[in-house]
Amino acid sequence: MTWENFRVALFEEAPQALLEHSLIVVITITIAILISVPLGVILTRPKFKGFGLVTLNLLNVLQAIPGLAIIALALPILGLGIKPAVLALLFQSLLPIVRNTIAGLMGVSPDVKEAARGMGMSQQRLLLEVEIPLAMPIILSGIRTATVYVVSIGTLAALIGAGGLGNLIMGGLALFRPEYLLVGAGLGALMAILLERSLSYLEFRITPPGMRI
Repeated sequence: MTWENFRVALFEEAPQALLEHSLIVVITITIAILISVPLGVILTRPKFKGFGLVTLNLLNVLQAIPGLAIIALALPILGLGIKPAVLALLFQSLLPIVRNTIAGLMGVSPDVKEAARGMGMSQQRLLLEVEIPLAMPIILSGIRTATVYVVSIGTLAALIGAGGLGNLIMGGLALFRPEYLLVGAGLGALMAILLERSLSYLEFRITPPGMRI
């Protein structure tokens, strides 16, 4: 190991790789939230409750498929770059958010919902003003799990030219430079810890005092 290699990896290569990795994570998690939360809400409505188990089983299957296999299937259609990487990570980040959305909404006390109906709330107001706010800590827990997963598995994006911290790790392996490995893996771990702690704090802050553990 040499200081010069470490300096190049940390100050010249890492900023661009970190920016690319952050972009992949933000895009993937944003799309996952936009799909998973409404899907979880729909699956808790009386009309669609019967589809809940089928949907969760399907998402379990998608999560069980290796990310590289999804990337390989997507490459002929989407080509190299960020698109197949986001698709692979998206398929594997839906389950925690959908599952926690369903669990959070189903966990809202029937007494609370009955009291809200007694106050004249419509089903839409009940969902938006009572159910979702009370379920939000559990929903955020699912988002936190998916985010940490995407940060860690997102290093595979380098294999298809999407960039990210995986570039440093792959470069370190190819060039036998442990400095690149340390910087890439270290920054990935720090990003995962920072996001996990930030979302945990947000989850704590929005949890009503009486429900905090």
